Amino acid sequence: MGVSMILSNEQLLQAYQSSILSIYDEIIVTNLKGMILFRSGELKNFWSTNSISLKGRMFTELEEISFFGDPILQLLNREVHSLQLKAWNGSHMLITVYTSNSDSEELIIWGLKGISDQLDDSTEISDGEVTKHTPSIVVHSPKMRDVLNTIEMVSKVPTTVLLLGESGVGKEMIAKTIHQLGNRSSKPFIAVNCGAIPENLLESELFGYVGGAFSGANKNGAPGKFELANEGIIFLDEIAEMPMNLQVKLLRILQEKEVTPLGSSKSIHIDVQIIAATNQSLEKMVREGRFREDLYYRLNVVPIEIPSLRERIEEIPYLIYHFAAKYNTLYNRNINILPDAIDLLCIYDWPGNVRQLENTIERIVVTSRELNVNASLVYHCIPWKKDTIKEPPIINHIMPLEEAVDMIEEQLIKMAMDKYKSVKLAAKVLDISQPTMSRKYKKIREKIQEETLSPSNKRKILEQHLNKQLRSMAIVTSAAIHPEDISELVNHNASSSNPTFQKVQKKLTQIREQEGIIEWVYIFKAVDHNKLLTIVADEDFVIPPGVLYDGPPEMMEVAFEAMNGIAGVTPLYEDIYGEWKTSFSPIIDHDGKVLAIIGFDHSKSYIENELKKIENMLKTN
Repeated sequence: MGVSMILSNEQLLQAYQSSILSIYDEIIVTNLKGMILFRSGELKNFWSTNSISLKGRMFTELEEISFFGDPILQLLNREVHSLQLKAWNGSHMLITVYTSNSDSEELIIWGLKGISDQLDDSTEISDGEVTKHTPSIVVHSPKMRDVLNTIEMVSKVPTTVLLLGESGVGKEMIAKTIHQLGNRSSKPFIAVNCGAIPENLLESELFGYVGGAFSGANKNGAPGKFELANEGIIFLDEIAEMPMNLQVKLLRILQEKEVTPLGSSKSIHIDVQIIAATNQSLEKMVREGRFREDLYYRLNVVPIEIPSLRERIEEIPYLIYHFAAKYNTLYNRNINILPDAIDLLCIYDWPGNVRQLENTIERIVVTSRELNVNASLVYHCIPWKKDTIKEPPIINHIMPLEEAVDMIEEQLIKMAMDKYKSVKLAAKVLDISQPTMSRKYKKIREKIQEETLSPSNKRKILEQHLNKQLRSMAIVTSAAIHPEDISELVNHNASSSNPTFQKVQKKLTQIREQEGIIEWVYIFKAVDHNKLLTIVADEDFVIPPGVLYDGPPEMMEVAFEAMNGIAGVTPLYEDIYGEWKTSFSPIIDHDGKVLAIIGFDHSKSYIENELKKIENMLKTN
């Protein structure tokens, strides 16, 4: 005789609960508004408040369960959806959301599962992921991802790199990353601060010396930093502080790959990759005569601009965790920086960049009497400066008061979002509630989207895509021209009977015919700052060599930028020969000097056809 068993609702609920908790560490049930109705299980080392206090509270109001950026409730759709996020305390988490229709109301079920523990000492943070044996840089912003992509490429070749950025952004860390990622990782990495060594000692430090080279010198001599870095990398920090007389020697090393010790007449061959760094504008120093122009072009092979910390605010929480973990381990502490404190740290401008942030976190870890550091404790560790309003907003004409208020409100919200990239932080700075901020910002986004879809803006976006293609083609194609040939033609005003002229003309004609999308290819040189002189062109070009050309302003502006070393593309313009869009690229000699510019003319009909192709492609994608 069989035994039948009817489970009660409570038993069924316990069975379902046990099944779900076998998959997730914790489950939370909310209504559609985000109010927490039920919670079971426990996500280890995550919540900074007890389980009882969670029930009945709003999911979006709990800072303890907010991640950097928009609240989870706004990030996920009301359908089965999974998302991997990193919490304020550094733990990685998988969050899966389900919707369920109960008898009375629709519910949202949140399944939370920890997928990583606290990082151990050998783990580093790279490009938003936890990886082993990678350089210790924190990358969680588009700008720093661009930097990371560039340094990954340059690490594979021995090219000269110039790191640019404000003091404290982490230039030496980037240099070390290039070293660790590259083929020279097993070879020396030698760092030299050109501004920290007295000028009378810098030469011997860099290039070495032989015995008796100067008073007090070691009788056996000593190798310089360049010789010590042989087969590896030398990092020249604060390169702008290098004296002019040593800049000449550095230029020779770059050109000849040889170093001559102080007091010696014998050169030593070296194989060294040079990474230089500065927080000053070398271009401005060149114009002022304080830095050699030839050295600048030699160093400026691959410039990498490292953004300031206020340009990558989204990385601040991860940097805070990284430094807190570092100094907790170093000083045997267990300090936890709470989310409200992280919010406050994200709002600060950090004029000293990452270095200042690291020093602040070290100070907090060392001096805090509380294990859990909140915003009020952090506030006293930051040297706040009040922003001064230089001038009030200017209204140029009478308008309804409500319209004026809306205009100022829109400007403030856009400024806050541009700066903090987070509804949560922007709401804090503007001192409004997060739901209000979300509603107002959504309205602004919809307005911007409508404006973006206007015909004029649509064409502008398409043209930007096309300009990128044409600019890249100009740069790549110009590499087929030998600078020695152009130097001869520029300096000797060669005629069409000159063999070099004929060779270059043939090459330009081949380029035009092979590409099939270029109307004319020509090489110009700037004359008198307002005209261009034809040096050589393809066989069908309408302007003979040696004849001056004075084009419309929008074309000439891009041409003269190319003469200053910046490739570019003109807008569509009209001259006596027709309507064109021209891409210009500089032709540079081995010393980094711009000899002339190469231009590629594209007809109006070609441009219109290409814009239609790009539009169709974007629609398809």
